[in-house]
Amino acid sequence: METQVVEAKSSHSMILACILIAVFVVPTSISGTAIALPAISADLHSQTASLQWVVNAFNLTFASFTLAWGGLADVFGSKRSFIAGASLYFLASLLSWHADNIYVLDAARALAGIGGAAIFSCGSAILIQTFSGAQRTRAFALFGTTAGLGITFGPTISGWLLSIAGWRDIFIVHAIALFVVLLLTSAVPAAAKRAEKPSLDAVGIVLFIVALFLLMTGITQGAERGWTDNLTLSLFGAGALILALFVLVEKKAAHPMVNFSLLGNHYFLSMIMIPVVASFCFVTLLTWFPTWLIAVKSLSPLESGLVMLALTTPVLVLPLVAGKLVTRGVSADVLLIASLVLFIVGLLLLWAFNAGDISLGEIIISLLLVGAGMGLSAGLVDGIALSVVDHHEVGRAAGILNTFRLGSEAIAVAIYGSLMTTGIFHALASQPMPEGESGKQFIADVVSGNAFARVSGQESSILENIYTQAFSHTLLVLLAISLVASLFIVLMMRNKAAKA
Repeated sequence: METQVVEAKSSHSMILACILIAVFVVPTSISGTAIALPAISADLHSQTASLQWVVNAFNLTFASFTLAWGGLADVFGSKRSFIAGASLYFLASLLSWHADNIYVLDAARALAGIGGAAIFSCGSAILIQTFSGAQRTRAFALFGTTAGLGITFGPTISGWLLSIAGWRDIFIVHAIALFVVLLLTSAVPAAAKRAEKPSLDAVGIVLFIVALFLLMTGITQGAERGWTDNLTLSLFGAGALILALFVLVEKKAAHPMVNFSLLGNHYFLSMIMIPVVASFCFVTLLTWFPTWLIAVKSLSPLESGLVMLALTTPVLVLPLVAGKLVTRGVSADVLLIASLVLFIVGLLLLWAFNAGDISLGEIIISLLLVGAGMGLSAGLVDGIALSVVDHHEVGRAAGILNTFRLGSEAIAVAIYGSLMTTGIFHALASQPMPEGESGKQFIADVVSGNAFARVSGQESSILENIYTQAFSHTLLVLLAISLVASLFIVLMMRNKAAKA
């Protein structure tokens, strides 16, 4: 009997290690890959739009397939789905490591996003099947902490790898970690078979993926071809049309991926909009700000990663602080409104400081405020949002929460990249190209930060001013979107009838 207990504990430890290693890699990849963009641009000579898809492709498929994998796990089992996702991530990491052109890398990043979505969706399902009671609480606490560690140290780890080796080695490290995960999956038990397998909302999944892809492609192409270009407008129009069709299909589906009737609950709507503000304030900086630090402040990738700790460390610490404050009687609404204020003030200060010769101290203050906004809200939003709906709607409420969170992250990151590209393109149009440089490639290199190493003197000063001005305009747009969304959230929070 004692031997069986020891074996069970050993098996549970292996399962937990398997899930946590994978959960650490995915956010590390999200927060760490952007720091390698200048090196990737220099090595693969990528154009602006194709370089943006190194980031956008992962965000698109991760956002689109997180919900899809939940349905696939119900049909095929969480263990099989998790192994399939980890295998895809392993393969994608190898392809990224070996990519000899930007298009292969873009495709590999899209594949990694699909695998990463399975790791998060199915990994949590495996923990629910394996653990119960206090063990389950501990397992999910470790799950959340590990994801936070990945976000926190992703830029620093990637910056360190970039400093001692090269951008390809970032992906080979991911591949090694996922290979270990695949070895450990042998300890994961298969889920009990259901008498009746639930139906998969295949039509909804496909429509959501296509709509998000068209909208993100329109955003990316708008920066390069112009926002009134026929192709750009066609992509936006088709994306909006398919998104509307997706909403109609979900409303009539017997087992919808997203239940939009929940949006009638104004308090629930306010909760799911908070991650949207986080996407435009926190996630955009997490993804693209390392490039700004490398380009404008001439920091090394490792130094850039260390500065990014100011943004990410509060996400590791403050969720626990927020939880303790609520248990001691502090209003969760007050903390969430405070998080919105921190988002806005942090971004506003970054914009104001950027108007002059911004110092590292000013950068760190701004990043700490935005990170604090994320940290305060991250530990509260999900629990509150799911507590204000009927208990039988919790699963679908989680689905729509993830749709808003991940969809807005993908769109926000794409908007940031496109706004930067547009600003730089228009500014460079009136400037002579440096000798030996081609127009499109040089613009791509400026956007990625790679061009700054090739110029000096007055040319370097001109490029820095152009990049800084584009960044200021981009921050203003992000601020405007975040401020409008925050005011809407506060207005919706006033209606708590559904909560009661």
